[in-house]
Amino acid sequence: MQRLALFSLAFFIGGNALADDSRQNLMDIYRQAQANDSAWAAARSANVAAQEKLIQGKALTLPTVTINANANHSNTDLQFRGSGGSSAFRFGGGGESFETYGYSVNVSHPLYRKQNSIQYEESKTQVAQADEQLNIARLDLMTRTSQAYFDVLLAQVRIDLIGAQKAAITQQLEQAKANFEVGTSTITDVHEAQARYDLLIAQEITARNDYEARRRTIQSIIGQVPHRLVAAKEQLPVKIPEPQDMEQWVEIAEQQSYQLKIQQFQLQLASQEIERAHAGHLPTLDAVGGYNDARANGSANGIGSDQKNFTIGLQFQVPLYQGGAIASREREAIASQQKAKDDLEQARRTTDLQTRQAYLDVASAVAQVKANEQALVSSQSSLDSTSLGYEVGVRTSVDVLNAQQQFYSAKRDLLQARYTWLLSVIKLKAAAGVLNENDLVATTAMLEGS
Repeated sequence: MQRLALFSLAFFIGGNALADDSRQNLMDIYRQAQANDSAWAAARSANVAAQEKLIQGKALTLPTVTINANANHSNTDLQFRGSGGSSAFRFGGGGESFETYGYSVNVSHPLYRKQNSIQYEESKTQVAQADEQLNIARLDLMTRTSQAYFDVLLAQVRIDLIGAQKAAITQQLEQAKANFEVGTSTITDVHEAQARYDLLIAQEITARNDYEARRRTIQSIIGQVPHRLVAAKEQLPVKIPEPQDMEQWVEIAEQQSYQLKIQQFQLQLASQEIERAHAGHLPTLDAVGGYNDARANGSANGIGSDQKNFTIGLQFQVPLYQGGAIASREREAIASQQKAKDDLEQARRTTDLQTRQAYLDVASAVAQVKANEQALVSSQSSLDSTSLGYEVGVRTSVDVLNAQQQFYSAKRDLLQARYTWLLSVIKLKAAAGVLNENDLVATTAMLEGS
C-alpha cells in the first residue's frame, strides 16, 4: 500500500510534467511580464514623461528668442485743413493705397532670476523622485509576478495530489469490492471507499476551477495563458536570509526603501518651494536685445520709408507690492513643508512595520516547513503501519483511508509551506527595498529543472 501511494504520487506529478515539455520557470514568466504587463508599461511611460521636467527647468535659465513678421495693405483717405482767419489755407489730400512689411527679432537672457534657478533645482528633484517611482513599480512587478506564479504552483500541486490520492483510493475501492465478494469484508468498507472517491471528485472540480482562475491571473500580467510551471525542488535551503536579525532588516529598509526615498524627495521639494516663494521678493535682471526692419512703399501722406533698428540693454525689475500674494505663497509653502515632514515620518513607521511583518512571515514559514516535514514523516510511518495492520487483519479499510488522507494532507501542507517561504523571502526583500532580478534568479534556481 505504501509503495502504491508513493508510485501514484510520482506518476501523477511526473506524468503531468512530461505531458508538456515547454514548462516555464519564474524568470520566464517575469521576462514576459516585463514585456507585456500594462501596469509596468504605464509606469515606464510616466517615467519618460517625468524626464522632460529637467529640460523644462533648464530652459528657464537659457535665453529666449522670438521673431515677428508682418505684411499689411492699407487704403487711406486723408484731408488736411488749416485755420486762422484770412490766412486759412487747405493742404492737398486724397486717397492713398500702400503696403508695409516688417520683421523683428527679440532676445532675452535672464542674468539674475532666483526663482528660475530654484525651479531648475526642483526639476532635478522631481526627476529623481520619478526614478524612485519607477523602482517601486519594478518591485511591484516582481512581487505580483512571484505571487501569481506560486499561486498557480500551489493550485497545480493540489490537482496532482488529488489525482494521486484518487489512484490510491481506486485501488482500495477495488480491493474492498473483491474482499466483499469473497466474504472477507463488509459492504461498509466498499461504501466508505466509494464515499471517499466521490468526495475527491468534487474536490478535484474545485481544484481545477481554482487552478484555471489563478492561471488567468498570470495571463492578465503576461498577456497569455502560461504553460505548466516548474515546481520547487524536494530539498530547499529553508532559512531566514542574511541578516538573520529583524532590527537589521529594519535598518536596511530605512536606508533603501524606495517609498521612504520618495517622501524624502517630497520634503526636499517642499523646502525648495519655500525658497522659490521667497524669491518672489527679489529683483530680476535680464539682458535684452532686438532688431527691427520695417519697410513701407507709401503712407497716409504719400511718403514711403525703410527703417532698421537695433537695440541692446539691461532690464531691471523690483517687485514692490503684489497684493500680499508673495507672502501668502510663502506661508502656503511652509505649511506644505510641515505636511511633507509628517508624511515622511508616517512612511518611516509604515516601512518599519511592513519590514517587521515580512520578517516574521519568513520566520513563520521556516518553522512551518520544518514542522510539516516532520508531519510528513510521521504520516508516512502511520500509513505504512496502518497498511501493514490491514494486511494482517488488525486494521480496517477505513483506517487505511484515513491514513492516506492524512498523508496527502501532510504532503500538500509541506508544499504549501515551501512556496510560502519562497514568496515570503521575496516580499521581505521588497519591503526592505533590496529586491532585484538576482533574487528572482536565485529563486528560480530552487525550482526543478532550473
